[in-house]
Amino acid sequence: MYLIIGLGNPGPRYELTRHNIGFLVADSLAEKQRIVLSQGKYKALYGEGKIEGCDVIVAKPMTYMNNSGQSVKLILSALNIFPTQVLVIHDDIDLPLGKIKVKNKGGDAGQLGVRSITEKVGTDQYCRIRVGVGRPDDRGDIVDYVLTPFPEADTQLLNEVIEKAVIKVEETLIEMNKRNNKTGDRGEC
Repeated sequence: MYLIIGLGNPGPRYELTRHNIGFLVADSLAEKQRIVLSQGKYKALYGEGKIEGCDVIVAKPMTYMNNSGQSVKLILSALNIFPTQVLVIHDDIDLPLGKIKVKNKGGDAGQLGVRSITEKVGTDQYCRIRVGVGRPDDRGDIVDYVLTPFPEADTQLLNEVIEKAVIKVEETLIEMNKRNNKTGDRGEC
């Protein structure tokens, strides 16, 4: 079983903000794979299904970004999932809008949702999909920037980015499964 976490903030106020790109990708992935995100448990909205033959849970923590680790820890503990079976989708201001990178482990680069997960789970040995949202011209306005909705002019590009990120999640899940099967880290489908 794999846990796919989309990071973001709950509520309509944050729905189309840069900080919620993880939620947007998780929603699109769930829709594509016909996974209904309707179960409210573990401080998350989640659903279960299969992707590329693997049993998965797609979840969106309802704890707000900076406390996402609370939800992730509850899910891992309750369902006996290892960090090596976790894939986190999050915004990254160090990448331009449209750029997507996979990171298999390591530091949080200032992303507070990732930091919360690492602190609560006790390791940084989990996979991430970093979705670029760009950086404001004025570095002092980062909080306002990530909590501001995408401009309408970026709608088409945003939709393309979400679609690319969904494909990257599916591809990464396949790679994680291959790697976990080689190392015996219980990631088998």
